[in-house]
This record gives sequence, C-alpha cells and structure tokens, in this order.
Amino acid sequence: MSDVVIRYASAEDAQLIAALSRETFYHTFSSQNTAEDMEKFMSEQFSTERLVAQVGAPGNIFLLAYAGDQLAGYVRMLEGFPPAELLDLPTIEIARIYAVQDVIGKGVGKALMQRCIDIATEKKKRSIWLGVWEKNERAIAFYAKWGFEKFGEHDFVLGNDVQRDWMMRKLI
Repeated sequence: MSDVVIRYASAEDAQLIAALSRETFYHTFSSQNTAEDMEKFMSEQFSTERLVAQVGAPGNIFLLAYAGDQLAGYVRMLEGFPPAELLDLPTIEIARIYAVQDVIGKGVGKALMQRCIDIATEKKKRSIWLGVWEKNERAIAFYAKWGFEKFGEHDFVLGNDVQRDWMMRKLI
C-alpha cells in the first residue's frame, strides 16, 4: 500500500463522511447487532445534516485518510466533554476512528492514531481518551498496543440496545 495521506475535513466533506461512516460502522458491527438497531443508529448519527453541523463546529476535528486515491478512513476528535474521571488533566477524545474494511491492517489506523496523538500534543493535552465496545476485541488490542488503558465503562446505545463501552485513555 502506498503512503497514507491525512487531511483535515471541511463542511464540504460531510456527505463523504456520512457515507464512509455508514460503510465502516456497518462492516464493523452489523454481524453482532440487529438490522433494526444498526439502521436506527446510523440514520441518527451519520446523516449528512448532522455531520454538516459537526464538521467545522467548535471542538470538532475531522480527519480523512487516503491510501493512494482511495478514501481509506477517518477520525472525529472532540474537545470539551471529558468524563468526570479525566477532569484532572487537559484531555481530548477520539470520538470515532474507522478504516475501510479492505485496508485494515495496512497502516491506515496507525497513521490516523499517530495524527491524533500529534494533534493532542500540539493542543497541549496531557491525555487522549476514547470509548470502545467491550466486544470489539480487535479495536481494544489496537488501542492497547498504542498504550491506552481502561479507566472505566459507560453505556452506549446502539439503536434500542444498551451496550457497554470501555473508556480507555493514554497519557501523552
């Protein structure tokens, strides 16, 4: 695979992000959730209108990753809403980090994660955190490899299904 190029997304990319969100989320979670819960969640969270409002809004950072000419993944970072357990240090959240199915394991996630850490460092954050479904073992292993450690759990509602997310953080 050629080098991964990462750029900041703009409001003009909202439709692209919506489509990529639906694709990557579906491939990652559809086999373990009902079609109804998946559709409800995706239609609420990944609408073009919602993403237009989020991209470029204060506290939101969206990054797009390209492998050659292929849109290969994206990140949404979010400032300003840390859980109570993280009020001790300036922190930033990786709210979403997704790679297209056929590039998983080919360096896209690594490039996106490194850019997230770089942004957190540039913003003088002392920690970076994220939530990950407790059943997403592949993602948990990826985050652990990057030095993230579990510090808590919280509910995550997918459609009508209440699931458990691990909250993980890395000190930087």
